[in-house]
Amino acid sequence: MFNRRTLLRRLCGSLSLALAQAKPRFSSTTETNAPTLIWDVHCHLSTAPGETPEERMTQLVKFADRLGIDRVMLSLGFPLQPDPSPQQLREENDQVLQAVRRWPSRAFGFVYLNPNHLDFSLREFDRCVRDGPMVGVKLWVARRCNAPELDPIIERAASLKAPILQHTWLKVGGNEPGESTPNDLVELAGRHPQAAIICGHAGGDWERGIRVVRATKNVSIELAGFDPTSGVVEMAVRELGAERVIFGSDAGGRSFASQLGKVMGAEIPETARKLILGENLRRMLTPILKAKGYKA
Repeated sequence: MFNRRTLLRRLCGSLSLALAQAKPRFSSTTETNAPTLIWDVHCHLSTAPGETPEERMTQLVKFADRLGIDRVMLSLGFPLQPDPSPQQLREENDQVLQAVRRWPSRAFGFVYLNPNHLDFSLREFDRCVRDGPMVGVKLWVARRCNAPELDPIIERAASLKAPILQHTWLKVGGNEPGESTPNDLVELAGRHPQAAIICGHAGGDWERGIRVVRATKNVSIELAGFDPTSGVVEMAVRELGAERVIFGSDAGGRSFASQLGKVMGAEIPETARKLILGENLRRMLTPILKAKGYKA
């Protein structure tokens, strides 16, 4: 007789068999047991434990070690400033510089800039990237990225092959006044086809964000921040190609584990997984790393 009790027994038996046959996915090795490079493009000091940048970075390294994450791209200091003054920008970038100098083998810095203070931001780019150790640019929510004030920043970054990580989101109730959408980013990228631009959070509403950037070849997406929903990585690979998808966590705003799970649990080829986890970002950064004498 088939009833709820027999159904439960069958389900439990099937689950036990599936668990016995399943391969562990949450590891930094592929099915061939070769180490997989994992570089996180989107990491912050803001909510990590510790009083100093060095202490906070040390805690992030401990968390990253648990999951086999080799390097993080660090931007923004603490406390977070959505529209920072020139003094606040310098303080936040100095905090990132301190953290990177403490852990040079585990982090690269992205300079935080504010287009509302354009002249200072250009000088800060020169201080931190052209003449300093940082390798990319972080833009957040001070001004929508399709504004012409961003053009000199993007041009200067592109001249040194420094990637630009731009926060994007699509909110049901409307974005903040200076918060960019993927549509804004496509407009910016169209004016600067030579620039390597990363669409932060894949627009938040990733199904829309992926489609919006699909035709703009110098825009990649990163996977940080939103919930680890099934299907996001599969759609990104299908619509953009694995070469335009980059792993990011938004740690410490989100956990490394929840964000890494999007990629490790995705039904994609292992070759695509390796590209997303680290090879794409390393390839993007190779020109500026070599110019600075870093090992890519």
